[in-house]
Amino acid sequence: MRIIVFGVGAVGGAVAAALCDAGREVIGIARGSMLEALKSGPLTVRTPDGHFSASLPVVASPAEIAFRPGDAVLLTMKSQDTPTALEALRAAGLRDQPIFCFQNGIANEDMALRLFPNVHGVTVMMPVTYLTPGEVVANGSPKIGLFDIGRYPSGADDDDRALAEAIDGPRIGGFVHEDVMASKRGKLVLNVSNAIDAAIGAEFRQGDFAKRAREEAEAAFHGAGLGWQNVGLDDPRRKALMQMKDVPGIARAGSSTTQSLLRGTGSVETDYLNGEIARLGRLHGVPVPVNSFLTELGAEMAGGSPAPGSLDEAALLARFAAWQAR
Repeated sequence: MRIIVFGVGAVGGAVAAALCDAGREVIGIARGSMLEALKSGPLTVRTPDGHFSASLPVVASPAEIAFRPGDAVLLTMKSQDTPTALEALRAAGLRDQPIFCFQNGIANEDMALRLFPNVHGVTVMMPVTYLTPGEVVANGSPKIGLFDIGRYPSGADDDDRALAEAIDGPRIGGFVHEDVMASKRGKLVLNVSNAIDAAIGAEFRQGDFAKRAREEAEAAFHGAGLGWQNVGLDDPRRKALMQMKDVPGIARAGSSTTQSLLRGTGSVETDYLNGEIARLGRLHGVPVPVNSFLTELGAEMAGGSPAPGSLDEAALLARFAAWQAR
């Protein structure tokens, strides 16, 4: 199985480097400064237990790859970039090869299924940061990431088992999951606080406002008749295999949403995190004001105002009250 990692950033970079380090055949698809960095040097992953580096071939587009029947494609870009990526894969000749959505949110699999028949979901449990080209910081120890892998919308097949075997090792844990979307919905419950992290700081992910966002997510799933699985910090696998630790000399930048804002990408994934809960709430008559507000706030931060980290809790609550009063 040759593995194509489409989107060499935080998650994609860490996965690609770990796979290369384990002797797997990998091609990365990257852009911008990360692409330039990897053309001239290795990708380094810094962990609490040290660092490792891997050199891998990288291209700027799927059009530069001659796809093989046995290839597996890992989508590791943010959800807002998925439609463009899928169109590029189709134009490049991808057809029946498995596509694995290594992405937060639960919308990517459905987007992929519109164009391709062989789609799989992956729950990403991997605390990683990408701010410097050519470098990813991973805060998990001893493993840097854990992944639930299954076919979309449910079940598991040989492709899932092959990928789980390929990635499972000393650096990453891979688990075949018969209901991977329940696992991904559980991760989404955690991710609805990303916008709060970006606006006022990571310490408020466990505050009252974040709790309200998570409760809305659970209520929206309940209203839609969708189950979810706990994949939080009290997941036994996390306790046994991936403890959060500091990387010496490096402060963690925050959630994936915060990192996008700090890199100035101009877009964030909150439309597919809080926005997904807003969509479900509207479809099923479940009030979801906090997530609706955070969807809008994420777009405003991506546009530059307010700047990430520029609010405090009182200012956030004042903005929410003003938003409700409109």
